[in-house]
Amino acid sequence: MKYGIAIIGILVVLLLAWLVSSNRKEIKYKPIITMIVIQIVFSVVLLNTEYGYIIIQGISSFFNKLLEYASEGINFVFGGLANKGEAPFFLTVLLPIVFISVLIGILQYLRILPFLMKGIGWLLSKVNGMGTIESYNAVASLMVGQSEVFITLKKQLGLLPKQRMYTLCASAMSTVSMSIVAAYMTMLEPRYVVTALVLNLFGGFIIASIINPYEVKPDEDMLEIKDQRKQSFFEMLGEYILDGFKVAVIVGAMLIGFIALMAAINHVFELIFSISFQHLLGYLFAPVALIMGIPLSEAISAGEIMATKLVTNEFVAMLDLSGSSHEFSSRTLGILSVFLVSFANFSSIGIITGAVKSLNAEQGNVVASFGLKLLYGATLVSILSGIIVSLVL
Repeated sequence: MKYGIAIIGILVVLLLAWLVSSNRKEIKYKPIITMIVIQIVFSVVLLNTEYGYIIIQGISSFFNKLLEYASEGINFVFGGLANKGEAPFFLTVLLPIVFISVLIGILQYLRILPFLMKGIGWLLSKVNGMGTIESYNAVASLMVGQSEVFITLKKQLGLLPKQRMYTLCASAMSTVSMSIVAAYMTMLEPRYVVTALVLNLFGGFIIASIINPYEVKPDEDMLEIKDQRKQSFFEMLGEYILDGFKVAVIVGAMLIGFIALMAAINHVFELIFSISFQHLLGYLFAPVALIMGIPLSEAISAGEIMATKLVTNEFVAMLDLSGSSHEFSSRTLGILSVFLVSFANFSSIGIITGAVKSLNAEQGNVVASFGLKLLYGATLVSILSGIIVSLVL
C-alpha cells in the first residue's frame, strides 16, 4: 500500500512541476529518473542499513562534539543567565551557530571548502545533465549558505540568463547551510536531517529540470569562483564570528516575531471562526500530507506543521513538531522531519532576492520576478523528499 501511494505521490509532484514548465520539449527525462533512483538508494542506505547507521552516528557525534565546544564559549559569557535545569533556545540552539560559522571560515581560508565544492559540483554535473555552475552552486549553498553562495559567483552573475538564475536560486532555497545543521539536530533526529540534505540536493535538480529546462553550451559553462580580498587569519576569524552571531540574532528575532504573530492570528481566528488559523491551514495541506504517505488520521495535524513552515520558517515548524501535543507515529515524524529541512518559505524569497540584488541590481530584479515560482518549486522538492523517505520507513 505504501509503495503505491509513494509512486502516485512522485507522479503527482512531477506533474505539478510539469504544469508550470517553461519549455516542456526541453525536459530531459533520463537524468530525472536516474536522480530519483539515486535518492531512493541513498534513503535505503542511510535509514535502513548498518552502514547508514554508522555514517549517521559518525556525523551526529561530530556535530554533538561541535556543540560541546560551542557550549564552552556560551557558558563563559552567558552561563549565569540560564536557570538550573532549563536550557534557553537562544543559548543552546542558536548561539552554537557562531562556532560552526568559524569552522566554515577556517575551511574557506585554507581553500579546503572551495576545492570540495568544485569537485563535488563537477561530479554532480555528470549525473544531473546540468551545467557545472549549477552543480557547484547547489553544493556551495549547502556548505556556505543561501545568500553567501552568490558572492562566490559575483563575476558571473551579470552574464547568466534568466533560466540559469532560476536554477541557482532554486538550489539555494531547497538546501540548508551547514552552519545551522547542528541547530536542526537539537530538534530533529540527526538521521532525518542528514537524509534530507542529500535528498534535497538531488531533488532541487529534479524539479528545476522540469520547471526550468534548458541546454547549456560548453563555451557558456565556465566556472569562475571569485577570490575575495586576501585577509589575515585573525581578520577572517573576526568576520566569520560576527557573521555567525548575526545569523543567530536574526533567526532569534524572526522566531520571536513569527511565533508571536502566529499566536495572535490563531487567537483572532478562534474568536471569530472558532478554529485556529494553523488548524485551518492543516485542512488545506492535508491532501499534500496524504500523497507523502502520512495516514489520514494524522494528515490534518501534519498539514498544520507543513503550512507553518511555509508561511513562517522551518525553525518555527520544527519547534512545533518537537514540542507539540500532536501524537505522531514514528513514520510520520520521519516524513515530516525530512520535509522541514529546507529554506522553502516566503521569507527566503526576500533573503535570496536581497542577496543577489546587493551584488547585481538587474539580476536581483530578475530573481524577484520569479519569486513565487521559486517557492513553488522548492516546496515541491521538500514534498518529493518526504515521499522518497516514506518508501523506506
